[in-house]
Amino acid sequence: MAVTDRAITAIKDMITSGELRPGDRLPPEKELSERLGLSRNSLREAVKALAVIRVLDVRQGDGTYVTSLSPALLLEVLGFVIDLSRDHTVLDMMRVRRMLEPEATAAAALRIDEEQLERLDAVMEPLGPESSVADLVAADLQFHALINAASGNAYLASLLDTLADATLRARIWRGHTQRGSVSHTIDEHRQILAALRTRQPDLARSWAAIHVAGVEGWILGATPDDVPGSSDDAPTGDPSHIARG
Repeated sequence: MAVTDRAITAIKDMITSGELRPGDRLPPEKELSERLGLSRNSLREAVKALAVIRVLDVRQGDGTYVTSLSPALLLEVLGFVIDLSRDHTVLDMMRVRRMLEPEATAAAALRIDEEQLERLDAVMEPLGPESSVADLVAADLQFHALINAASGNAYLASLLDTLADATLRARIWRGHTQRGSVSHTIDEHRQILAALRTRQPDLARSWAAIHVAGVEGWILGATPDDVPGSSDDAPTGDPSHIARG
């Protein structure tokens, strides 16, 4: 194991053991390097690496602290990686959403409270057949974020929110190119909301799967002509040109 990797593992073990908790300050560099039997340079490299993935927060002139370690914070790096990805990534992300989002929606059906249902109603209330694609997609992000949060699983919610944001551009293009997609999306949202309101997890799961599969199906059949500003040499049916912008 590389020396820097040993340093990373040592700090991680201090956090997972509870010796260092969210918000705690790390011991001074000299003290920590001697304790771990590592050079100060190796320790600095480890701290830099852990700061990049938002485990540590280096505050100039103040010290190094453990972050909140919240799921949303730790999963930020996943969003960055997704932004850099190409080659069928959006289709793969939609498949992951199709596997996970129905389960989150089913869990929400068992846990959602009246206040959360009212917030979902408020998101849906302004929408209708004449709604713009921009308004629909903005509401779609809010709608699913509220449901994901209601699932009670912060890691699942953060992962799904990241995937929803990363596939935003594909959903916008679908709204502009697929006839009836706005009405279909609104109807599916209302069906999901009805299942949540009546506490029917199986029904909520089914409608969520149908909802995500609709975008996935569009991506599978999309061509460069469907996508504004797409490359002229992108192969027909190849979803790799549908990348987040």
